[in-house]
Amino acid sequence: MTTHDPIPARLAALKTTPTLDLKRQWRELFDSEPPPFNRRYLESRVAYRIQELAYGGLKPETIRRLERLGEQLDGGDKSKRSIRADRDRPIIGTRLVREWQGTEQVVTVTADGFEWQGRPYKSLSAIARAITGTRWNGWVFFGMKNHRRRS
Repeated sequence: MTTHDPIPARLAALKTTPTLDLKRQWRELFDSEPPPFNRRYLESRVAYRIQELAYGGLKPETIRRLERLGEQLDGGDKSKRSIRADRDRPIIGTRLVREWQGTEQVVTVTADGFEWQGRPYKSLSAIARAITGTRWNGWVFFGMKNHRRRS
């Protein structure tokens, strides 16, 4: 008799799960409040955590190797290490996607800031202004932060 693995179906269902339910799952899986990142980030982290709990996480030697590689990248520079560990900033390489007036806008997180249409930017707000022609909080524009603070 073969057993059915429910994990693939559970992962596939995340694509259509309402954001509020994704945040609820985050709270259950991580025992913490979800970060103010976009939906795609929440989906990917929840999916990883589901698999991690079902199949096991990274081996300790893999974690140590990744930490050593990170230290090689930052050369022991504590300020760079803090950027690498900054939980409020998306991981380098993350793509932020926003549709504006029928056009998809894609921003990539870089080590020094952000890139949009092949140009580097220091802030998301500068990109949001270039896209819209008006002042925006870039984190809000790209759905990374709520308009209102949590109470």
